[in-house]
Amino acid sequence: MTEGLSVLVLYNTNPPHLQRTFAESELGVLDEVNAVCKALKALGIPHRQAGVQNLREVSGILATAAERLVFNLVEGFAENPADATMVPSLCRAWRRGWTGNDTAPQLLTLDKWQTKAALRQNGLPTPQALIIEQESKIRGELFPGPYIVKPLRADASEGIDNRSVVPAKDERLYDAVQRIHDQFGDSAMIEQYIDGRELNVSVLWKDNDAIVLPLAEIDFSAFDASRVKIVGYEAKWRQDSFEYQNTPRVIPAPLPEEVAQQVRELSISACRAVGCDDYCRVDFRLDDQLRPYILEVNANPDISPEAGFAAALQAAGIAFSQFVASCIDRAHDRMRNHSIAPTAIAANAQSTGTTIRFVRTGDLEPTIAMLESTHFFYPAEVEVAREVLAESISHGPTGHYQSLVLEEAGRILGWICFGPTPCTLGTFDIYWLAVDQSTQGRGLGSLLLDDSQRRIAEREGRLIIVETSGRERYDPTRAFYERRGYALSARCKDFYAPGDDKIIYTRFLV
Repeated sequence: MTEGLSVLVLYNTNPPHLQRTFAESELGVLDEVNAVCKALKALGIPHRQAGVQNLREVSGILATAAERLVFNLVEGFAENPADATMVPSLCRAWRRGWTGNDTAPQLLTLDKWQTKAALRQNGLPTPQALIIEQESKIRGELFPGPYIVKPLRADASEGIDNRSVVPAKDERLYDAVQRIHDQFGDSAMIEQYIDGRELNVSVLWKDNDAIVLPLAEIDFSAFDASRVKIVGYEAKWRQDSFEYQNTPRVIPAPLPEEVAQQVRELSISACRAVGCDDYCRVDFRLDDQLRPYILEVNANPDISPEAGFAAALQAAGIAFSQFVASCIDRAHDRMRNHSIAPTAIAANAQSTGTTIRFVRTGDLEPTIAMLESTHFFYPAEVEVAREVLAESISHGPTGHYQSLVLEEAGRILGWICFGPTPCTLGTFDIYWLAVDQSTQGRGLGSLLLDDSQRRIAEREGRLIIVETSGRERYDPTRAFYERRGYALSARCKDFYAPGDDKIIYTRFLV
């Protein structure tokens, strides 16, 4: 057990004036906070808790916190829920150890479509699905029904109720899709509905081994033919509902051993396919022939006392305080080594074909082509990038310009370039950061930035400088850095041209 270190229990809160549709699930994090703090107290580990509303507050707390370890219970933010996935990256930048999964698997599993793609890429069974973008309509033929309609990027069963399951392509399906578009302002996923048994499988890492906890099944025996057998929002959160009161958990699930073993093996494979390596939950459906289908993978699932993960721990004979102690030990290892998982996407490169590496001979033209494909940089800027990239390739990792590319299946999808600022002590400049236009929104820019921050920290870097334009077209660029803890430190009026200011962002690593 780690000794001599205190723990910061970090969790998400919402502005008090904010009206929220799914208040029950958002308040559920407080049950997790209380359970973890109770366990830490029992273990004799000094700790305090802090609620945060956005990434700026996370960065501010980490900059001044005395605690070196963070128990990460941040699940989402009101302004931008996906920003919560960046908390591990901020912890790494501030040289803190953290519990739970890294940024990349959290980002991936937040998107049901990308998760499904990763599962299929690894040959794992998952129901057929189709994405209907916001403002789009269902067109053409669909795979055979029945169907279940889900929000693309939401968890905790938000947006899922009895109306989400429809038997055929008819007006009810159109209505279900439109509800998601209206309620979430996001795409809807139409998925093949597997009318069968539902399993929740909790997976815990010990050292480098994944341990599958006893399988749990949701008991729908109280549901008559008029009710859809799903664990929707009511079943998870609304205690006065029929669904909540009549979906008990059965552990261990009464399954033939060959089916149970298949589910265990698929659970580990699913976690590895998306890069999870701390604790997670995999949800399954079994059809009428007991064939398993993976519905989704939950990185950092709910660990409150009434949730499935805590129940699986109990069924396995693992005390909750023992689980918390294990999480703290792994967080301490991350802080101490600081070489664990430079990026989760790189750590998973063997299975996904994606990695971050230094540039080498042959990278010049593909990288410049990627840069030009963004249609963001002027020709003169591209020529400067060509010169910098050529020097990086010529001098390699020992040169001034440190250039790395993100490569997937042999294709360069991103480039970052940084180097030490002359005549300074521990100050580094990030000169270039770009990702392929077709992959924007996947978090690849964040992965490159996170990887470079780690490398800068390993070289005793203490301060990072980013310079960008004040023009309107650079609004997304500035927002990108601000969400990741960079502070606007200076503005040089008319630096690049009349009306085009230079904006300087800074970020302290120590």
